[in-house]
Amino acid sequence: MVLLVDDQAMIGEAVRRALATEPNISFHFCSDPLQAVALAEQIKPTVILQDLVMPGVDGLELLAQYRSRRTLQDVPIIVLSTKEDPKIKSAAFTRGANDYLVKLPDVIELVARIRYHSRSYLALQQRDEAFRALRESQQQLLETNLVLQRLMRSDGLTGLANRRHFDDCLNSEWARALREQSELSLLMIDVDYFKAFNDRFGHVEGDEALRRVATCLSDMCSRSSDLAARYGGEEFVMILPGTSRGGARLFAEKVRLCVQALAIPHEQPAPMSTVSISLGVATLTPRMDMEPTCLVELADRGLYLAKQNGRNQVGIAEPD
Repeated sequence: MVLLVDDQAMIGEAVRRALATEPNISFHFCSDPLQAVALAEQIKPTVILQDLVMPGVDGLELLAQYRSRRTLQDVPIIVLSTKEDPKIKSAAFTRGANDYLVKLPDVIELVARIRYHSRSYLALQQRDEAFRALRESQQQLLETNLVLQRLMRSDGLTGLANRRHFDDCLNSEWARALREQSELSLLMIDVDYFKAFNDRFGHVEGDEALRRVATCLSDMCSRSSDLAARYGGEEFVMILPGTSRGGARLFAEKVRLCVQALAIPHEQPAPMSTVSISLGVATLTPRMDMEPTCLVELADRGLYLAKQNGRNQVGIAEPD
């Protein structure tokens, strides 16, 4: 696709005839240099042929206008000029010209230059398109991998972290607390009388109840370091780094009240009851002779105490 910008119709006709018999070359002529940029953006040429001396416009400035447009900044420009002055040639190249011919050149040379610059431009476009496609493919792959990672770390029913992700995070936070000699708290949570809930209302309603409880736990995680996870069945856990025993006890009570406020109907422990949770709280400052499972076992003992004392409450087991 060739666009000739020249105010002389005689030059336009001469170039048209020179290219008329050439295969795969489409020719467009613009005699008004003020319309050149707009026409070029419209027809998207692969080569622009342009005179430098035209009425109403500075040919060098016109070169700069092409280059200022994103759609034209890489289109090859061949200057056709009657002047052989090296200074003018240098100025043309500085403003963005790719080639310079004294008009009118030999037809063979003109066609050869047009084909050479067109092929180079099309190759550049294809390369850029390939790079764009590659970047898009890489971005899609990255996004897919992120989704897969989230799925691998998430519980399918509740959307909370799964048991595997919980174990990884607990080990990581334990190691951090060991280095910094800071407190690490854990909440072990169990939905009260959940088997009876499933038996009375069915597993579909049971799953929905677990999802609503999980939403409460997730909403309570106000810090990026806090983690709520589904431990298994109707059991949940929450990791609270840098949280004291008193702070964890207060936090656990807020979680209990959040679930109670859901007012999910239940018939246990008595008719007209609502779904509740029991929580075990554990807080430790890790030592070299301890394992992360010590924190889980301690929270589990606290949960046992909460259940033994009547459920729907917070239990705290003292470390040995």
